[in-house]
Amino acid sequence: MTGAAEAGAGAAAEAASPPLRVVIVDDQALVRAGFAMILAADGIEVVAEAANGVQAVEAVRRTCPDVVLMDIRMPEMDGLEATRRILGSATVTGVPRVIILTTFDLDRYVYAALAAGASGFLLKDVSPEQLVGAVRLVRLGDALLAPAITRRLVERFARADRGTALHRDLSTLTPRELEVLQLLASGLSNAELAARLSLSEATVKTHVARIMAKLGLRDRAQAVVVAYETGLVTPGAGAGGELG
Repeated sequence: MTGAAEAGAGAAAEAASPPLRVVIVDDQALVRAGFAMILAADGIEVVAEAANGVQAVEAVRRTCPDVVLMDIRMPEMDGLEATRRILGSATVTGVPRVIILTTFDLDRYVYAALAAGASGFLLKDVSPEQLVGAVRLVRLGDALLAPAITRRLVERFARADRGTALHRDLSTLTPRELEVLQLLASGLSNAELAARLSLSEATVKTHVARIMAKLGLRDRAQAVVVAYETGLVTPGAGAGGELG
C-alpha cells in the first residue's frame, strides 16, 4: 500500500468523489454475501452480484461500476473471459477496474487476467480491511500488487501463457525508464522506487506515467507482465538483482 501521506491524500480524494460502486462476481453465494456486507459496512455501494461470467458482463453493462471483484473459476463463462469482454468492450461506459479473486494455489489463469487488463488480485481469505483498502486503491487508479505473491505468480506462468503476451517494444524507453520498469516489476511503490534511485517521488511518477503512455499500458499490473514477457526481467533472475 502507500505511506501515511499518500493514504491521507487518497482518503481526501475518495471523500471528494462520488460513492464507490462495485459488482461482485463469484459462483459461491456465501462469498458474495460476505464481501457485500464488508463493503456496505464501509459505505461502498454494491450495485450488482453475479454468479458467472455471463451474468458479470451483463451486470457491468447495466450498472457501469467503478470496480469489479472477479472470481476465476465459474460455470458458463470463467472470470478470464469475462474480464476480457468487460475491459475490451466499447459498449462499457467508463471501463471499470477488475480485481481478480483467487486462492492460495495461485490459479494459472490469474496471469492471463493481468495480461487482459485486470488491476491486480486478492486472495479469497483477505481481511475486511484489506478488501476495502484494495477496492479503494484501484478506484483511485493504482494497481493492486502484493509483491511476493505477484513475483511467484508471474515467474511461474510468464513463459507458459505465451498466448496472453502483451507485445510491446521497449526501444521507445530511455535507459532510466527501463531501469524504473525493471524495479517496478518487483512490486516497489513510488516511494520505494524514489528511495532506490535517489529521486523525488514526483520524478518517479513522471517516469512511470511516461512508461505507461509509451507502452500503452493500463496500470502497474500490466507493466509487471510486460517486464517479464519482453525478457527485461526473467523468471528467477530478479528485477534489479533482488527479485525472487
